[in-house]
Amino acid sequence: MTNSAQIIRPPNTLRMKVGGGFGGIDAGAIARAEEALRSMSAQFGQWLQDEIVKLDKAQADIRAQGYNARTAEALYFRAHDLKGLGTTYQYPLVTRLAGSLCRMMDDPTKRMTAPLILLDAHIDAIKAVVRDQIQTDDHPTGKILAETLEARVAEHLG
Repeated sequence: MTNSAQIIRPPNTLRMKVGGGFGGIDAGAIARAEEALRSMSAQFGQWLQDEIVKLDKAQADIRAQGYNARTAEALYFRAHDLKGLGTTYQYPLVTRLAGSLCRMMDDPTKRMTAPLILLDAHIDAIKAVVRDQIQTDDHPTGKILAETLEARVAEHLG
């Protein structure tokens, strides 16, 4: 009795999708993108300040109108934007703090249980690190702020 087997090798389409058939990644395009980002970096401070103004408004709205589904969602979107933009704007600490705030508010069913004092602490910390130009958690104050807030969020969610 003879067993015959046939080995089928599917084509490697991944190589074509990532540029294997087109000469790979264009290093020149990456260099141009990095240069464009560097040329915009002078505006990062103003753009970050614009985001802080929006965050401040979200906090003021909560104080004026109460913590409700609408004001909570507005704050969540501000935190989510800062989480994404902080590092781009050369403030990875803002990304970390906003990420902690987002973790507390990510689940819409638990969002309304977030303690206002903890929300305010995150907002005030973000505003303080931008005001005092504390960009990373290498700074002792930044590290303590981030670790303390993350621990309080873990306690709240735990």
